[in-house]
Amino acid sequence: MPSNTLWRIALVVHETHAPVFADAVGDHADAVSTFELEEGGNWLVEATVHGQPDEPRLLSRVAVLAQAVGIDEPKVVIESLPMIDWVSHSYQGFPPIRAGRFFVHGSHHEGSVPAGCIPLLVDAATAFGTGEHGSTNGCLQALDRLSRHLPLPRRGRGGALDMGCGSGILALAVAKRWRVPVTAVDIDPEAVRVTRINTAINGLKGRIRSQGGDGYNTRLVGRHKPYTLITANILARPLARMAPQLRRHLKKGGYAVLAGLLNRQERHVIQAHRNQGLRLVARIPVGEWTTLVVRR
Repeated sequence: MPSNTLWRIALVVHETHAPVFADAVGDHADAVSTFELEEGGNWLVEATVHGQPDEPRLLSRVAVLAQAVGIDEPKVVIESLPMIDWVSHSYQGFPPIRAGRFFVHGSHHEGSVPAGCIPLLVDAATAFGTGEHGSTNGCLQALDRLSRHLPLPRRGRGGALDMGCGSGILALAVAKRWRVPVTAVDIDPEAVRVTRINTAINGLKGRIRSQGGDGYNTRLVGRHKPYTLITANILARPLARMAPQLRRHLKKGGYAVLAGLLNRQERHVIQAHRNQGLRLVARIPVGEWTTLVVRR
């Protein structure tokens, strides 16, 4: 296979051992993330690497580590991922982005959507969020994983909120993946305008309600609380400051996807939410940016 083929490495271990196995696998990969599969139980350690990994060396390292921590050797999945030819489109706006099952592309994209993917049409605009940024990409990966086990109500309260919606890309992702109404708000009127445009061109006018306002104090936000899912791709300091409000608006058992923070800022954001009784269940680093998933 070509050396630039993208490969996936995955294994499942108990929460206690997830960090050390992530470090071990991460030494063989370009990116690694961990994600809770069951509360207080097993976590998925997942990594991607360009070019086929050194399988014998990787398996040997996992086996030695398992013996060192006193557990059975976990099964390691090593598989190549399908290639997507994006080069021919890279000169136009931005190339298509694949994050989990989401396929983000601009209106210039002339190719087909890969099988099994969920298309999100978002052109580069004045509002933040086209999928190429590490924080947006991490959020889309988190939403893809949550969608496998988190149900959202299709009517009434308890749905989804996109706080600081920017281009509306996360609201689009939730509305398409779960097929539920989403509340989207931003303090920037331009972001609200762009979100409404993107809502229309993605055929989601009946599912996304967007409004400008002062964060959680926005009337539309209070009208539909509490939420089962909240996304907030903002910045580290506002995320930490808004943690008490997030908790009040998040349904018990609900999840929040937090992003817009550099890797070195994650401890501050995690602690602010732990102080509110929210528990970290996943962290997804993409380059210098980290996406966190917390649960109430």
